[in-house]
Amino acid sequence: MWVLLLVVGAVSFVVFDPTLLKRGVLGAVGWYKTVCRALLWLKGRTDETEAERRVTSGQAWDDFCDTLKAAGATVLSPSAPHDPLSQAEGYRYLSRVARAGLENFVECSDPNAPVLSSIVDGFRGAPCKMGADNPDNLYQNATIDGRAHYVVSGTRGTVHYLEFSTKAGQYGQPGGLATVGSVQAPALSYEADGQTFSLLVGPTRLDGYTNYLATDPTVEGGRGLFMVRQTYLDRDTELPAQLSISKLVDGSLTSIPSRYTCEQLDEGLRSAGLLVGAAPVMFAKWASEFRAGHPNQLPLFNVARSNAVGGDPAIRYYHSYWALGPDEALVIEATPPKCSTWNFQLNNYWMESLDYRYFPVHVNKHTAEYGADGSVRIVVSHVKPGKPADGGAPFNWVDTVGHAEGTMCFRWVMADVADDAALPQPRPRVVPFAQL
Repeated sequence: MWVLLLVVGAVSFVVFDPTLLKRGVLGAVGWYKTVCRALLWLKGRTDETEAERRVTSGQAWDDFCDTLKAAGATVLSPSAPHDPLSQAEGYRYLSRVARAGLENFVECSDPNAPVLSSIVDGFRGAPCKMGADNPDNLYQNATIDGRAHYVVSGTRGTVHYLEFSTKAGQYGQPGGLATVGSVQAPALSYEADGQTFSLLVGPTRLDGYTNYLATDPTVEGGRGLFMVRQTYLDRDTELPAQLSISKLVDGSLTSIPSRYTCEQLDEGLRSAGLLVGAAPVMFAKWASEFRAGHPNQLPLFNVARSNAVGGDPAIRYYHSYWALGPDEALVIEATPPKCSTWNFQLNNYWMESLDYRYFPVHVNKHTAEYGADGSVRIVVSHVKPGKPADGGAPFNWVDTVGHAEGTMCFRWVMADVADDAALPQPRPRVVPFAQL
């Protein structure tokens, strides 16, 4: 239980610097593990026997449940909105993060039988969202051992953008999720059909494989992640890549799971609890800073901060906060640069994208309507506006879906500009809805 207090303390005293935040969280967890192992040694125990004691006594489960209970403080914090909708979404958010943590760390954590799972996916029957998740993206990851070799195989599909990457360590574990390598779909070699491919993932190249992605074998326990990012322009017409991953052992592909142990369960519950305890705190701090610093504006988000918490270095993010009265609208105007794609999305306070399965809560390069000069005009409002009274660029409506406030994000993806100073600045302004 007190490891959560260490984590929350690290989050609270870092004064909203994500780089220091991540170091603080990982440092607190690492220090906690070191102390625990020293105490076990003094008592003549090992990690394995201690895990057996914690599981068979029920302490592992009790600690996980206590962590969930403590995480509820984030929803009740004075800085969070206390209207019924925001509070209900806050607790639902915690339940989603808990489900994602259990799925990733308890069910899909065996590097001997890796599974490509989606921690964040708004299109699942039971969605999970966090950190201004991109409605145009499909995120997938698999737990791997950086000392072993794996083969990813499948078909390319027609999705607009496909990238593979490897990370050192895992969420909340040694390694800090530093990127080891990455490769995009155009750089891969394919079979004669132009679709089928295989990708070797591991610490060294092996004969017989043209496509290769390196891992880091030096991280404690070999912990690592294989990650996939697929970005759509049009989900209705584009087909995602169909992928599978298997471990390569003595030249043969295998997916035989490890014998399940108390140590695996104990570690999985701890890691899931850490995710529930730390991630909502971090993103709630982001939302609070956006609201205090630049409400209804869209400044360029600090690139170093973005990269430090897993943002794509090829994307420039404009994170902020929005708040509208019942008769107000937020009008955002911009002229997109030449780029792979761009999008704008609306989120709730907890930095979950609003439900893009059923409502128009985002717009991108493909779905937008443009003015004659190539400019785009986005209208965030509680009801759909009519045609522009000024005869200018068409309105691209983004629905608040009953929310009065929340966070928002604008992205330029792989913009073809000399430097960040040359990026076009989105121009938001609040206007009476009746004047549109």
